[in-house]
Amino acid sequence: MLIGIPKEIKNHEYRIGMTPAGVRELIENGHEVIVQRDGGTSIGLTNNQYEAAGAKLIDTPEEIFAAADMIIKVKEPQPNECKMLRPGQLLFTYLHLAPDPAQTKLLVESDCVAVAYETVTDAHRGLPLLAPMSEVAGRMAIQAGAHALEKAQGGLGVLLGGVPGVAPAKVTVIGGGVVGINAARMAMGLGADVTIVDRSLPRLKELDAQYGPQLKTLYSNAESVEQEVVNSDLVIGAVLIPGAAAPKLVTRAMLSKMKNGSVLVDVAIDQGGCFETSHATTHQEPTYEVDGVIHYCVANMPGGVARTSTFALTNATLPFALALANKGYRQALQDDPHLRNGLNVHRGRVTYEAVARDLGYDFQPPEQAISE
Repeated sequence: MLIGIPKEIKNHEYRIGMTPAGVRELIENGHEVIVQRDGGTSIGLTNNQYEAAGAKLIDTPEEIFAAADMIIKVKEPQPNECKMLRPGQLLFTYLHLAPDPAQTKLLVESDCVAVAYETVTDAHRGLPLLAPMSEVAGRMAIQAGAHALEKAQGGLGVLLGGVPGVAPAKVTVIGGGVVGINAARMAMGLGADVTIVDRSLPRLKELDAQYGPQLKTLYSNAESVEQEVVNSDLVIGAVLIPGAAAPKLVTRAMLSKMKNGSVLVDVAIDQGGCFETSHATTHQEPTYEVDGVIHYCVANMPGGVARTSTFALTNATLPFALALANKGYRQALQDDPHLRNGLNVHRGRVTYEAVARDLGYDFQPPEQAISE
């Protein structure tokens, strides 16, 4: 199979879909790999390293999309990339379709086969290709929030850990999954007063057993969320419903009760955000203010630490990329129900139920799609 790795073009996105080590693995399995020139140079992955691994360097994305059987990326294809996709071409990347009707329409119209990292599952009901970036984003959320709390950034002027004689900042994390616990660990490490809010009592019990009184846990309902948000200096939105749009748990009305200069960091923004006042921002202009509250809603947060993120992501995606290349996508998806859960669009049909439901498409079960 001929596999293409284009350079990412989203604002301040420096990650790349495959490292030289991954290229070597693919080539040793009998495949050809073409990589866009300078695709990884900004994070220290040089053209020479890709050539030494056996890749052929290509100057333009148009050449890569025109030639490759499978495109491996990091972020969702931008509109001009969607228009370069060919009928039957395999796309393997993050998609986050539920809050993005424009991208979904373009992928359906392209007649491609799109497998989304974020909905691939594992035997433990986890999301193994989302987890590495969730770990990065959770940890970054605290860095970003701490910076936004500084007075020069428009924040309240609060140090997360406080100092002797001065109380630490109050941090509330909404969601106790991978993002949430990584954010909580970072905040606790800095000495903040941290509460996690979640709807799963078993998860809250796990967290309580693991961290004890250092981490407060609270069952999530409208009242408890409002109380915590209103009293917090920093709120991290870490809610995830796989493949579906995130629920709006923090309303505009709650903002009016928050302290001026408090900060919201919406890690769920890739799925539309879990704050009513959220809209996607970029690393170039990461924050905005609504009703005196600073919002940080960067849609590709892990891109800010692109080298770490690239290695963390490709460590997880490589085995699945090998399966797709070695077997062909139909056989790979038939053999592995967890990889099959990643199929979101197939030859003009939406094959992920939550996306079809949220965007009003007819749903075609992935099993049916790949058997036709």
